[in-house]
Amino acid sequence: MSQSITPTQLEPSLSPDKAIKSQIEPSNNELGNLIQETLALTKRLFIQLQRRPSTLVAGIIQPFMWLVLFGALFYNAPGGLFGEDLNYAKFLAPGIIVFTAFSGALNAGLPVMFDREFGFLNRLLVAPLASRYSIVAASTIYIITLSLIQTAVIVVASAFLGAGWPSLAGLSAITLIVFLIVLGVTALSLGLAFALPGHIELIAVIFVTNLPLLFASTALAPLSFMTKWLQIVASLNPLTYAIEPIRYLYLNSQWGLGSPVLESPWGTISFSGVLLILLAFDGLVLLTIQPLLRRRFA
Repeated sequence: MSQSITPTQLEPSLSPDKAIKSQIEPSNNELGNLIQETLALTKRLFIQLQRRPSTLVAGIIQPFMWLVLFGALFYNAPGGLFGEDLNYAKFLAPGIIVFTAFSGALNAGLPVMFDREFGFLNRLLVAPLASRYSIVAASTIYIITLSLIQTAVIVVASAFLGAGWPSLAGLSAITLIVFLIVLGVTALSLGLAFALPGHIELIAVIFVTNLPLLFASTALAPLSFMTKWLQIVASLNPLTYAIEPIRYLYLNSQWGLGSPVLESPWGTISFSGVLLILLAFDGLVLLTIQPLLRRRFA
């Protein structure tokens, strides 16, 4: 009479080391899969850019035209109008740098929206991804990289147009500031891409908010030139908190975290203060879009 052998009798017992290893490996594999998915999706976006480079070219040509045209418009402005020993090219360059990064980040939701409409996003959502947040991470990395490339081009172009060069430490600080403003605006645009019904509505939001936010900031004129109500609006605009520290870096080779960079209606704000405000803006946007992304990814 043969004895029946249960499956558990055939399984070898795991040693304590192997048991611990089996518990650790899944988490490491999940992290590796997340990185791999994010890199693959980011590569896809850059392949699209390589095939259609008009987005990058237009994103460089437009701010360059702003630099040339506005520089020519205020070429004969009275000396000292924008400050002592300050030409308009040097005043305008920080505003164009931030506006270029802002415009690119505001368009970040369009590729995701087109993926939604063409059905590619649905394929990603039903795929066995380690995390669906890799879709958002890939778009964020892509937009930040484009914004930094455009920023570098505008910094070089503005130097040839008379704005000069910030110090090496100043260039590093500009990179950090551009990163912070692009991160928040990109997250906001991606949230809109999941919230709005189609690309027509998203494009409408972009057109409605783009230029008003530019003119309601200190990109083209200082706060002292504005009426009282516009000064308050500009002081609530996150673009102002990215423009003013960059402008300070252009005008001052010696600077620190305690340097006063903005005279707002409610007081003087230091360099570290504007960085904290930009961080708070990023955190607020990320917390706001989290419930929306969870519902869309569910």
